[in-house]
Amino acid sequence: MDDAAVELAHRMFDLARDGATEQLVAYLDAGVPVEITDPKGDTLLILAAYYGSGAIVADLLRRGADPNRTNDRGQTAIAAALFAQSSDSVTALLEAGADPHHGSPSAWATVEHFDLPDMRVLLEQRIDT
Repeated sequence: MDDAAVELAHRMFDLARDGATEQLVAYLDAGVPVEITDPKGDTLLILAAYYGSGAIVADLLRRGADPNRTNDRGQTAIAAALFAQSSDSVTALLEAGADPHHGSPSAWATVEHFDLPDMRVLLEQRIDT
């Protein structure tokens, strides 16, 4: 990969972390792959979920991002969204088919380990509906 491509990839990950929806969407519209990964295997979806950007999470899912893809440590976007306590992201991921039992730690394990009662309730409500 050439230096310009590496720089562009780093920019995409920064935009996902920063919640810069309009800028990231423009790059995606221009052809940046939705499943691009950083050196740790984090996708744009995982990063956006971890940083609580529900708008980016929803857009990436509409574009075909895999809601169950794991990074190199086995972490998923749904676990990241729950850790970030991002209700919008959790809802979008569940609606897109994210499996709360997938990954390590799973979404359920994340909720229990970090004692996130509001997120547990959200997860239970979304699973039951």
